[in-house]
Amino acid sequence: MAEVRIPIARSPLQGLVGPIGGPYEAGVALAELRFQGKLNLRGNPEDAAFGSAVARAVGAGPPAPGKVATAGGRAMLWLGPDEWLVITPPGDEAAVKAALDAALAALRASATDVSDNYTAVRVSGRSARWVLAKGWPVDLHPSAFGPGRVAQSNLALCNVILRQTDDHGGQPAFELLVRPSFARYLWDWLVDASLEVGCRVEAG
Repeated sequence: MAEVRIPIARSPLQGLVGPIGGPYEAGVALAELRFQGKLNLRGNPEDAAFGSAVARAVGAGPPAPGKVATAGGRAMLWLGPDEWLVITPPGDEAAVKAALDAALAALRASATDVSDNYTAVRVSGRSARWVLAKGWPVDLHPSAFGPGRVAQSNLALCNVILRQTDDHGGQPAFELLVRPSFARYLWDWLVDASLEVGCRVEAG
């Protein structure tokens, strides 16, 4: 019998690092968030049965436009009028998909595993907004975009889903989702854009 080799999961950013810019405290920290589960969810937000089914399976109902719902380490990002992205901790995606499939079985709705479609990068620190604003056209001022908000646009010429996860004492944190083929380019752009304020790399 031929030997069966199971491929080892590998991140497109594996082995990449970034410099520490300047002899001062870094204004930005970068980290790759490896192997998150990601499920594309489609359904009718006006259907109460759909909302209830999603809440039972995920722990939170579909959020309103531009918003993020969170529950038990999971997050649900609004992507469009009838589309959301469910993010799970690594290894949790199969169980969440099975729960969604069961809950949505009688509805015109679907859940598709798209975990391999995105690479996730966290950008945090006192200068995070300033660095992202160099290539991001959507207003990131705290009065317009804060924790629990999400938007899609082009950052440095590549399509990105961006959400703010928190902000502790002027230290905001953002999560960027990008196609794996653009991940290295975006990482290098972020490192370069952070050189003026200092950049350090953290474990995801």
